[in-house]
Order: sequence, then structure tokens, then C-alpha cells
Amino acid sequence: MSEKLVESLRRVVADTYAVMGQTHLCHWNVRGRSFFGLHNAFEEQYTEMFEAVDEIAERIRSIGALAPGGLANLAKLAAIDEVAEDASADDMVRHLIKCYDKLLTDLKAARDVAGDVDDSESEDLMIARIQVHEKTVWMLKSYLE
Repeated sequence: MSEKLVESLRRVVADTYAVMGQTHLCHWNVRGRSFFGLHNAFEEQYTEMFEAVDEIAERIRSIGALAPGGLANLAKLAAIDEVAEDASADDMVRHLIKCYDKLLTDLKAARDVAGDVDDSESEDLMIARIQVHEKTVWMLKSYLE
């Protein structure tokens, strides 16, 4: 078991939880003309991430390590800023794009570490998550155009 891989995967779990939480907050508090579209899009995003984070945590367990947990621990590990509850819809989208950028950076690092230690399963999992989140960022950026 590679400690570097475990730490990378643990960071991805924390990031995913943080982005999921921020997306849920935006889902609850979005207002304005774009309410329905964003409210529904945010729900799809946090629901998808909830299922994905379980798979990543179980991957950590399958390689012999412990998955991180606890909101304070996850928040510290992720180090992702929070959006204001009263942010505008556009500011929420901009904030989530920044959150996803951090998550994508850590996913790519975990992918590279997994490749370096010949853990194809973890590498494949990270690649799949990168694809999902890059598509989400594209959609969020398209909303702002």
C-alpha cells in the first residue's frame, strides 16, 4: 500500500464532500430567474457526488487504509472555501467552478500517483471522476456565458 496514494485518495474524498456540501447549499438557497434550472442541476450534481464518494472511500478501504470522516476533519483536509448563503445565482456558479477546479487538481494528482504505483483500479476511478467533473465545469461555465 502506498501512503502517498492513500493520502491522495483521502484528499479526493474530502474535496468531494466539500463540493457536494457547497452544491447542496447552493441548491437550497439559489434564487432568481434561473432558480428552477439551477435548483435541479445542483440536485443532480450533489446526488451524483454522494454515490461517487462512497466508491472512492471503499477503494481506500480495499487497499488497506481507513477512509476519512467527520465534518471538521473533512473540511480541514479539503480546505475549500464556503459560499455565502445569500450569494447571487451567478456568484454561486462561479464559486462552484472554483471548488471543482480544486477537486480536479486533486483528482489528477491522485490519478498520477495511482499510475506511478501501478494501481490501475484507483487510476481508472480517478479518470472516471475527472471526466464527470470536467463536464460539470463546462456546463457551469456555459451557464455564465
